[in-house]
Amino acid sequence: VSRAIGAQLSPGDEIIVTRLDHDANISPWLALQEKGVVVKFADFDVEDCTLDLSHLESLITPKTKLVAVGYASNAVGTINPVKEIAAMAHAVGAKIWVDAVHLAPHAPIDVQAIDCDFLMCSPYKFFGPHSGALWGRYKLLDELPAYKVRPAEDVPPHKFELGTGNFEAMAGISAAVNYLADLGETFGAEFANTYRQAGFSGRRLALKQAMSAIAAYERPLLKQMIDGLQAIPGIRIYGITNEALYDRRTPTVAFTKEGVATPDIAKKLGDAGIFVWDGHYYAIEVVKRLGLYENGGMIRVGIAHYNTAAEVDRFLDEMS
Repeated sequence: VSRAIGAQLSPGDEIIVTRLDHDANISPWLALQEKGVVVKFADFDVEDCTLDLSHLESLITPKTKLVAVGYASNAVGTINPVKEIAAMAHAVGAKIWVDAVHLAPHAPIDVQAIDCDFLMCSPYKFFGPHSGALWGRYKLLDELPAYKVRPAEDVPPHKFELGTGNFEAMAGISAAVNYLADLGETFGAEFANTYRQAGFSGRRLALKQAMSAIAAYERPLLKQMIDGLQAIPGIRIYGITNEALYDRRTPTVAFTKEGVATPDIAKKLGDAGIFVWDGHYYAIEVVKRLGLYENGGMIRVGIAHYNTAAEVDRFLDEMS
């Protein structure tokens, strides 16, 4: 789809990306530089890893055609104010492309509420199989040229499908959605009235309940993890650590430990049966901006709704 968007751009047109993003929301846009498109990078605050909105806004000009931004950072967990960013883009007639991969398993998403033009994610993040999912305004998708097999229909979404559908993946995605809906009906009753009043019903209501219940369950586990890490000498956490702002981050924590190489930490935890990731996790710009790229990056540990306080304690014990 980035190639299709590029086909509508001319030399000198501008795209804005951010240094807080996964490279999957950077490299496809950088590839358009070969046809004369200008790509600008919006910076972030290294103190708390929040997007510098003033800098981003300063980059937007009448030549801006697209702003590509992550809904949440897969590296440091920051949730970006995409509705505010969408308003900045739309003020000059630009479109906004939102990478919601990392937010999808942690919070409700409403494309109408944030007023985005495109939003994509991967179902493996919400417990389905590896695949791709894209929501876009129908008019925009209809206007885009499609690089497709000739027998494919010329209307969305079919024109963007490359031949026979991946039906086994679709079945797995449906199962994951059904699982989340069941989770909402089982554990999210306290959120039902709020969403009913907003006009949601049926499975859409159940999914909203599920994601709100997940966010509420994960929040105290995040506090437990950050509090525990901050009590360990030599640990530095990258990202928001102010509890009052935890609604602006996911329960994904990136950190380093003074005097200890990140691969060594990852191996130690792995040997103890605790899964983490070390390095850059494809968020190359984040790690470079933090000055950690040449030194092995960071350790990233994440909480999901199936984790427990006992598991967080076990992780902290190993880190101590």
